[in-house]
Formats: sequence, structure tokens, C-alpha cells
Amino acid sequence: MTHTRRFTQLDSVWPAGLGRRLGAMIYDGFLVLAIWIAATVAHLAFFRFVLGQTADEIGTTALDIWSLRLMLVFFVTLFFVYAWRRGGMTLGMQAWRLRVQTLDGHAISLQQGLIRCAVAWVSLAALGLGYWWVLFDRQRRSWPDIVSRTETVVLPKK
Repeated sequence: MTHTRRFTQLDSVWPAGLGRRLGAMIYDGFLVLAIWIAATVAHLAFFRFVLGQTADEIGTTALDIWSLRLMLVFFVTLFFVYAWRRGGMTLGMQAWRLRVQTLDGHAISLQQGLIRCAVAWVSLAALGLGYWWVLFDRQRRSWPDIVSRTETVVLPKK
């Protein structure tokens, strides 16, 4: 597997604990909410103005409901995978000095990003157990870290 970018500061990083991860997740939660609002507005406008549904009809069919759900998951996945592949971090992760990287310090692959996202949904659906796992794992890995063969590290202060 060829990675295009190797990160710096590899000798001065350490595994991220639960507190920092949760802090970054809260910050990123606000970004996810903004993405979902924008996607929902675009979805509603499409069904209203392109397909010509009345306001009372929007959201009443399986097509309306499932297309919106798929859009929401798609755009959030795009947000995270793009951020992780570009610089190893989302805006929330930047604020908490976190970075996702391969085990040898490279930017993660598209496949690893998609796996991380899929396992993150499972981790959250299991009442956050996939993230609480950090407290029990000797290497402080979450389920998304383990399954995607990546790690979440803390960067030193500049």
C-alpha cells in the first residue's frame, strides 16, 4: 500500500485518551450538524422545486426518507474521510491536537477512512462502547482504530 504523505513529529506523539477524543467529537458534532442542516435544506429544495412535491408531501414516501438518510451519511463520511486523508485531522481534532494516521505514520488510505467511518457508526450505536474501549486497551485504541489498522495520536504543543 503506497501512501503519499508521511507525517512529521512521529517520535513526539502519544496515543490519544478518551477525554481528548470526546472533546474533538463534541466540536466535530457541531460541524456534522451544520452539514446535516445544509444537506437537508438541499434535499427539501430538490423535492419541492425540482420534483414539484407540495410541502405536505415532502417526507411522506420511502424514497424521500431513505434518500435523505443516505445523503446525510454520505456527506458526513465525505467530510471525515477527506479531512483524515488530507491532514489526518478534522477541525475538532485540530483544536484538541489529535491526528489519525497509519501505524507507520502516514496519511490513511481511502479504504481505511471508509472502514473507520463504518466502525464509528457501530461504535456509537453500541452506546459508545467502541470509544470507551480506549480505557481498556493497552494501546488506547478505539474500535475504529483497531479495525482500520490506524491510530489516533496526540500532537505535542508547538
